[in-house]
Amino acid sequence: MAKFSKLAFNKGELNNQLSAFFADLLEKNAVDALLAPMAQPKKGVMQTLVTSKQNLSGVDPFAPVVPVNGARLASSLTSNPSGKKIGMVLRSCEVRALVELVKLKQANLEDVVLIGLDCYGRYENTDFLKLRAAGATTEDFLENAQAGKTETDGCDVAGACKICEFPTTDNVDIRLCIFGAGQGTLLIEAVTEKGEEALQTAGRKFGDSPAGRAEAVKKITDARVAAKNAAFAEYRNSTNTFDALNERLAACINCYNCRVACPVCYCKECVFVTDTFRHKGEQYIGWASGKALKMPADTTFYHMTRITHIAAFCVGCGQCTSACPNDIDLMPIFRTSAEKAQGRFEYLAGRSLDEPQPLSIFDHDELVEVTGQVK
Repeated sequence: MAKFSKLAFNKGELNNQLSAFFADLLEKNAVDALLAPMAQPKKGVMQTLVTSKQNLSGVDPFAPVVPVNGARLASSLTSNPSGKKIGMVLRSCEVRALVELVKLKQANLEDVVLIGLDCYGRYENTDFLKLRAAGATTEDFLENAQAGKTETDGCDVAGACKICEFPTTDNVDIRLCIFGAGQGTLLIEAVTEKGEEALQTAGRKFGDSPAGRAEAVKKITDARVAAKNAAFAEYRNSTNTFDALNERLAACINCYNCRVACPVCYCKECVFVTDTFRHKGEQYIGWASGKALKMPADTTFYHMTRITHIAAFCVGCGQCTSACPNDIDLMPIFRTSAEKAQGRFEYLAGRSLDEPQPLSIFDHDELVEVTGQVK
């Protein structure tokens, strides 16, 4: 059974209390290093790696922004293990992507203490900076979100967050809980034995399980599932032909930002930056014969290739949409495709470290209606 430790804070003191908590983790050797969102000099918030409590003053884990999906950073830190125990503060979409990277042998959790947190969503990076410049704080956001309001001064959380049915973070060792915690209270949950050991080492005391948390989590999850189903139905109805898909992707310039930002686009070398897609001039002239050829070419083919490439692993973080310089909403393309592909294999990306990825194993009785094999 999960164990909870209560962290109380006064108005304006949430991050100070969290800084003290993380300082205990470091100072008492529960972890050797900590990766956590921290304020930067220009008022942005980025994941930051620290090894001493003196560098924790800017910690801001609940800040509603995720400039980079942390799974990529976790992969960089653990693909070649350092031998040091690292605490990593990540949201649900980041942890679920990290689970897939572990299965792909591109990350290792052996020396990691995963610290998840409840998530009301994130703003796009530019919106977050605008709100911060206007004086908005993380506590302001949390108070408004708890009251059911995420829109502020014309800025609202990302579309991916509004339909994310995983507001809490699973597959972690410690969870920072705000759903159902009550005003001025944060609950620190020991989810695994590793997490409990880290919290005990840091001097945390455990109390009773919170009343009302399960109900609060269910309420926000149900609302997001309903929003997701409605959004997917609308998207599939409006993008059910190649012409409609081409229209949605018309502004693509083949910058490949979506590929770079995607935490589960895992190839070490992408075929689209090899000679395979460095076409000769005469090929373009031939393709344009008798018709107008939009340049750059291969844009729709690029996205269709990405769909097939990551359909089994997409966690719906929305970083592809955030990275597009021409404001193409790519997230629904990948999420709707992923839902179909993962459903076909009864698989859910990021659900479990023990669940093998589709196509990575052979199941003799799989897809018999397609293969026609005799049982």
